[in-house]
Amino acid sequence: MTSLFQILMLLLQIAQFIIFAHIIMSWLINFQVLNLRQPLVSQLWYGLNRTLEPIYSRVRAFLPQGLGLDLAPLVVLLVVYGLRIILTNNAAAFY
Repeated sequence: MTSLFQILMLLLQIAQFIIFAHIIMSWLINFQVLNLRQPLVSQLWYGLNRTLEPIYSRVRAFLPQGLGLDLAPLVVLLVVYGLRIILTNNAAAFY
């Protein structure tokens, strides 16, 4: 059962990394540091969007409209942190 706990924590860390990469990349694209005309940048950006957009769209359905900010990545990141805390606090159940 310890390995199950470690696998779940690893998956949550990977999800956290992907969300952070998407957030940072969106900032860099919006501030025109990165250009979507570059093949590597566009492939990474569209790959991250295809991966995260199904999750973000479900969260956006519950968030209020018209704020001017996309808070879906923040909410998803908080959920990932919450899941990590829950798993860590209940780690004894995996041993």
